[in-house]
Amino acid sequence: MSILDDEIKRQLAQYMPMLESDIVLGVNAVDDENGQKVRDLVNEIAELSERIRVKEVSNIKAPGFSIAKASEEARVSFAGLPLGHEFTSLVMALLQVSGRAPKVDDKVIKRIAEVNTPMEFETYVSLSCHNCPEVVQALNIMAVLNPNIKHTMIEGGWFQNEIKEKNIMGVPTVLKDGETFTNGRMEIEEILNMILGEASADEFDVKDPFDVLVIGGGPAGASAAIYAARKGIRTGILAEKFGGQPLETLGIENIIGTKYTEGPKFVAQLKNMR
Repeated sequence: MSILDDEIKRQLAQYMPMLESDIVLGVNAVDDENGQKVRDLVNEIAELSERIRVKEVSNIKAPGFSIAKASEEARVSFAGLPLGHEFTSLVMALLQVSGRAPKVDDKVIKRIAEVNTPMEFETYVSLSCHNCPEVVQALNIMAVLNPNIKHTMIEGGWFQNEIKEKNIMGVPTVLKDGETFTNGRMEIEEILNMILGEASADEFDVKDPFDVLVIGGGPAGASAAIYAARKGIRTGILAEKFGGQPLETLGIENIIGTKYTEGPKFVAQLKNMR
């Protein structure tokens, strides 16, 4: 039974040459329909690259699979199928576990390294949730960069009994060491602040003053900052999080020249503008 259609396989195959090292997909699946789906998905992924091999494991949530460098213990895993909105999380995990550097600031990498005690996170998601991937990808990055951290994405539709037992009312919901940690959309900096406390304000002491400081990180603030920076003006943005209200908006149909987009996709495009 094929889990990935031809178009998704084609897209995934384009990323396989970007793997930096050999990786292992560890499968823990019982002999039922869902277990077979996990096995089929893992085998289909492995067929796309000689750098990927599959092995049976018992130390992760079943039915699910882990991703690890060939020489390391797995710290990133998926319980259920990471398809739908989580397909990108799967692709990024494959690349980042193999050694491809995540696109995060050096100061974020430094803060991740400050986590010096073992922590195990679980994120309950829905494959139709547009806020879930950012949380999943943030925790995956933390697990990739710090051996003290492990993370499992759990597809809630396959684990309804757990959803009820743990009184999970919405997604994404994150558990840390078995206890509710947070829920809702969060960026990696916010997660780190919850673990380590707020970043020190001392880092601003070594920054040169900006010529223009834009207050607010929504589309208007981003536009102002982009055009100021293009004029060669030293420009900063002061905001709780970049993106503003579009981060919480699924469908957007009122941007001039754009018939339809989704909020998180639109914010990602803003981040990539120069």
